[in-house]
Amino acid sequence: MRPGNRIFVAGHNGLVGSALVRRLRVGGYHDIVTRTRAEVDLRDATQVEAFFRCARPEYVFLAAAKVGGILANSTYPAQFIRDNLAIQGNIIHSAWLAGVKGLLFLGSSCIYPRDCPQPIKEEYLLTGPLEATNEPYAIAKIAGIKMCAAYNREYGTNFVSVMPTNLYGPGDNYDLQNSHVIPALIRKMHEARIRGDASMILWGTGRARREFLYSDDLAEACVFLMENRSAAEIGEVVNIGSGVDQTIRDLAILIARTTGFSGSVELDASKPDGTPQKLLDVSRMKALGWSPKIGLEHGLRLAYQDYLASLS
Repeated sequence: MRPGNRIFVAGHNGLVGSALVRRLRVGGYHDIVTRTRAEVDLRDATQVEAFFRCARPEYVFLAAAKVGGILANSTYPAQFIRDNLAIQGNIIHSAWLAGVKGLLFLGSSCIYPRDCPQPIKEEYLLTGPLEATNEPYAIAKIAGIKMCAAYNREYGTNFVSVMPTNLYGPGDNYDLQNSHVIPALIRKMHEARIRGDASMILWGTGRARREFLYSDDLAEACVFLMENRSAAEIGEVVNIGSGVDQTIRDLAILIARTTGFSGSVELDASKPDGTPQKLLDVSRMKALGWSPKIGLEHGLRLAYQDYLASLS
């Protein structure tokens, strides 16, 4: 992939998609194609095929998805599996029909078994049961990986699947009903500070461990792969992460410091932790020549600035 190519970023308004658009523009890519849901409903096969015939993108970043945290996944399991299967299936198939030169599919670290060894290697995929709280979403993402691999094998396509760790950054979703842990805690801590609360409640035991990556680092990694590596070199899937994790309690304390919340953090152990630990083995990505640049503390400061900007 080179700056003169026509690039379609599916899901350009989301956390990952917006980061991809920023990175592509910085890299000199000027022919970036985007569509809103009002323009093309990616769940509709007829609309997607018509879009590909008209727009004729040469490369595709498939960042469009229905996403959310534990609460959203538990509340809307049918929507998570139905919408994600439709979106990725339509785009992957239409990309093949249109003869695109390359496609990068964004998966999720929740595809791996709940209790697999840590750090998680790519070959652990499908070696055990999934985490129950997000199983429908995970199954949809696994189907996307396997669809890309099957099209590569049968049709000779260049479809790459990447597995990012937990992400955060500019343009994140701060809705408390369906956001992930970092944006949810940023909002909760900020609002608790404004109210002058003496404490705030954190779901779970606080002992679950998670790894986080700033969205612009992920975008950098994805563009790096599309510019420098083929699906054959990468393999069926490659992990993208920081290679460092921390407990949710430690994360909460760090976010409290970032937002200026001085109250205590109270744990509600009656609420689920989710998977006990999710730390990706990122040695394959390092061997390909990439590593992240933005540390967690700096990234959280940037994310909080983004949240404050969203309030104005």
